[in-house]
Amino acid sequence: MNRLVLRQTLRYDYPSPIHRLDHHLKVLPPARHGDQVRTESSVEVRGAGVEVTESVDGFGNVALRVRAARVAASVEFVVRVTVERHAGAGAPAEDRRQLLAHSELTEPDAALHGAARLLLETGDAGLDLAHRINGWVAAHMRYHHDVTTVRTTAAEALAFGAGVCQDYAHVMLALCRLCGLPARYVSGHMVGEGGSHAWVEVLLPSAGARSPLTAVAFDPTNDRLAGASYLTVAVGRDYADVAPTHGSYCGPAGGTLTTCKTLEQEAVDLVAC
Repeated sequence: MNRLVLRQTLRYDYPSPIHRLDHHLKVLPPARHGDQVRTESSVEVRGAGVEVTESVDGFGNVALRVRAARVAASVEFVVRVTVERHAGAGAPAEDRRQLLAHSELTEPDAALHGAARLLLETGDAGLDLAHRINGWVAAHMRYHHDVTTVRTTAAEALAFGAGVCQDYAHVMLALCRLCGLPARYVSGHMVGEGGSHAWVEVLLPSAGARSPLTAVAFDPTNDRLAGASYLTVAVGRDYADVAPTHGSYCGPAGGTLTTCKTLEQEAVDLVAC
């Protein structure tokens, strides 16, 4: 069994006071996601008196809403999470029909349709097809900052032939859905420092006709399966469903976001009593 410990800070600085802050966060993992169990969590808000409400969205994600009447100069969200993960245990998932339907950010164009036809011509199916799609995306994309935004679609990213992890995930989602594989976008973190990460869970039949589907996690950016060193925070149809931070306020434009994150992995010895 592995334990993952997340420490994350998101800070917004404003050039002058703002009012009526209404901010939304998806930074805490669900109580349970497949083989991942949240054992401790907290979100501390610094810089303003706030009201925080917590809810669960239609995908089971933890959604936090933060409201403040006034922020003088900055507001900071300090996230601490501990989860335990049993490597290789598998991640059961519900059959969600909407994960076969294209979303706004994964709507395919002719190039994606053509790629899907070629992938299907190999005769692969199920897990083998998912592996092939993952490898195809890794081979046809280059990792490059500053060529895409959070509004870039899968079709646009493939046309560029470049992007960041979010774009790799959107291209893989589009191809999976064209090939008849239900798949969802995953927002989370990899062990180490730096920013957040995105990958894909493909829903495949598990053993037994009446058994639920199993979510197999692929990381097309790194051309591999997403294993025990990955922490899932939220899932959805595409990035729009899982955006870690967004909101609105009244005041001057020009707020600046800075973030930092550390995810550490610890081995846990189980002692029989």
